[in-house]
Amino acid sequence: MYSTITRDIQITVLTEFVPERSDADESSFFWAYTVEIANQSDLTVQLTGRHWKITDANGKLEEVQGPGIVGEQPVLKPGETFRYTSGCPLTTPSGIMTGSYRMVTEKGDVFEAAIPVFSLDSPFSRQVLN
Repeated sequence: MYSTITRDIQITVLTEFVPERSDADESSFFWAYTVEIANQSDLTVQLTGRHWKITDANGKLEEVQGPGIVGEQPVLKPGETFRYTSGCPLTTPSGIMTGSYRMVTEKGDVFEAAIPVFSLDSPFSRQVLN
């Protein structure tokens, strides 16, 4: 589990390699990740955008930006959480993801809530120790 807090918005990520959607012989690897966004602040906030940075094992960076998440722009009152699951395909057996969500408070303040850096590991990853 990976977690970070920005302005009392906690973002937690769990990842899972999905072997039935992966084929090492075809350099096709797939992960599911579940994100939970918890509003621990005293203000209502709305998630209005996302910015993902996805890096494969070869160092190739792909950036994905857009409105909302999974077709929604959730509004979170104090104490509420929003959870969703999505997926990430790569052509390498491992990688990392990070990014941010654009949040707007009920007062109109806009800020970027950091998504923690998390690894995408598979049984096909080559382990390197110092």
